[in-house]
Amino acid sequence: MATLTVFTPLYNRKITLKRTYESLCRQTNKDFIWLIIDDGSTDNPYEEIEKWLAKDNGFKIRYIYKENGGMHTAHNTAYENIYTELNVCIDSDDYMPDNAVELILDCWKENKDKGYAGIIALDYADSTKAVIGKELPKDKDSTTLMGYYNNGGVGDKKLIYRTDIIKSTPPYPVFENEKYVALAYKYHIIDEKYELKILNECVCIVDYQADGSTANMLNQYIKNPKGFAFWRKEQMKHAVSFKQKVRACIHYVSSSIISRNKRFISESPYKFLTILSVPFGALFTLYIKAKLRN
Repeated sequence: MATLTVFTPLYNRKITLKRTYESLCRQTNKDFIWLIIDDGSTDNPYEEIEKWLAKDNGFKIRYIYKENGGMHTAHNTAYENIYTELNVCIDSDDYMPDNAVELILDCWKENKDKGYAGIIALDYADSTKAVIGKELPKDKDSTTLMGYYNNGGVGDKKLIYRTDIIKSTPPYPVFENEKYVALAYKYHIIDEKYELKILNECVCIVDYQADGSTANMLNQYIKNPKGFAFWRKEQMKHAVSFKQKVRACIHYVSSSIISRNKRFISESPYKFLTILSVPFGALFTLYIKAKLRN
């Protein structure tokens, strides 16, 4: 069995997926499986994927189709079907430097017995070929994901997790008629018990798309209020400062207003703070809707 699974959630990214595939073909270490989770694509990507499956790529390709449910449901399906020691998500509009798998596996070989949940490494931007945000700390061997951000860290980072640990966390919840739950839900749970080995090397090059979820976050906010409210409750529980807790609570109130959840105060882990946050959450809701109108 391979050591690493590179999994790719796919939704209508047939053109950019080819770049992802080609980057995997160039890997200097091919001790990995590529798992494609097709989240109900309508652009017929299997027509191209079928050709790749027939080739001797030096690594195994697995393809799974599911009905469209959003990124978090594609991650749920991926984790249900990963059996390698490690896994990493490379999105369908991103790609890996030629030595990325080699960097990951060499790092893990040296550190796998030290109790880490996995590895945290760098993402580069396709437009600049430079690190997104800031590099990881150079005076530390390890960090939690939230520990990095809470100490001034900035920008997306690539997470390579032990499969047994990521599988031990609950699956992302699914809300009717919604297609978004923050992927960080699982990462916060893991942060409470484990740290990640720091690898200050680029293992993924990110190409943000104009129609991607990051670029359309305000629309996601309005269309998926139950998913956002769930995530804000988790943020309140895991906040490391009162400021973080208040901010999450205001967002929770806003999402609850949008979803018309009349029980949001009783469902909050911090009821008194939620009551105090109602006027601010209402104002934030008006602000979001005004931004979308403009």
